[in-house]
Amino acid sequence: MEVVRLDTLCMLCSFSLLCTFNEGKGDYQIDNVPAPRITEADKTIDRKSLQRALDRRLYLLLYGNSNAAPSGKPVWHFPEKVYDSEETLRKCAESALAFVLGDLSHTYFVGNASMGHMIIQQMENVPEPFKRFFFKSQVIDANKFDIQKCEDFVWVTKDELLEYFPEQAEFFVFS
Repeated sequence: MEVVRLDTLCMLCSFSLLCTFNEGKGDYQIDNVPAPRITEADKTIDRKSLQRALDRRLYLLLYGNSNAAPSGKPVWHFPEKVYDSEETLRKCAESALAFVLGDLSHTYFVGNASMGHMIIQQMENVPEPFKRFFFKSQVIDANKFDIQKCEDFVWVTKDELLEYFPEQAEFFVFS
């Protein structure tokens, strides 16, 4: 029997747009008012805030028990779930993210297929190799989430991912 595990890469893309309407002339104008590139969260290196690195994508990492952690020790990982009986792998990925975020009304899954997968070789607690699939989702129109069911969490850039997963650097070459 093949074991399949799913991870959901939850990332943030943000922008700011101001629209004005001139009632007297019947025309309108769109003025782009960019948010400041450096925020208070950037200055204080607050990785729990979505209001940082506004010009970059942010990825959600959780700290706690992971299905693939050796010896059951807490580790940093993406939201994850072991595939059970969901209709599709994407439904399983949505379930994994909903378990942590609760409401998914501010998220968008990019496609129905996974963006990639890894084959994890044998580990202490899992006797046979298994596949770990990664699904990409985006946060839309939200500044804060009530992240639950983990000991800690961070929102990190792609470059910062390498601080948490140095042994998998060659895998995190995605855009």
